Amino acid sequence: MPRIAYQPYDLQEPKELVEAIRARRGGRLLNLDRMLLYSPPLAKGWNGFLRAVRSELTLSPKLMEIAICSVATLNHAEYEFHHHAPELAKAGATQAQVDALSRLDTQEPDASLFDATERAVIRFTVEMTRDVRVTDATFSAVRAALGNDRLVVELTGVVAVYNMVSRVLVALDVQPE
Repeated sequence: MPRIAYQPYDLQEPKELVEAIRARRGGRLLNLDRMLLYSPPLAKGWNGFLRAVRSELTLSPKLMEIAICSVATLNHAEYEFHHHAPELAKAGATQAQVDALSRLDTQEPDASLFDATERAVIRFTVEMTRDVRVTDATFSAVRAALGNDRLVVELTGVVAVYNMVSRVLVALDVQPE
């Protein structure tokens, strides 16, 4: 059970905000949305920010989902992994890759499952999530693997954003639908 009861599925107000969230979510409110809607200003900022992160970055969907699923596992955010593992598979990951990321908090993934860029993204995500600081070696490796600074900044943003998401999910004990 969540620590705070969710707002109702059929919530209608604030109308413009609820409609915008439903539009981004394909017509429905997820449990996370129903929790965030206790604070309309927070929900509004969240919806716009996450829409941009999810749909306007140039970072490849597979690398983005590798980072998101890694953060989810490291932070024990089951809701986040539940929603993003299918997105990772849709982006081209194998089931073995998804399974390896689901164990990242306790087991280093088999390097043969991931290419050099994916391994660099995982290492970067692990360091940024666990330690906040990223070593020079890891930063250099991800920068070389991604090939340009825009992608490094976008990856950094994705890891930071989904650390924020996981912390809200875990603190409020938001459950998968």
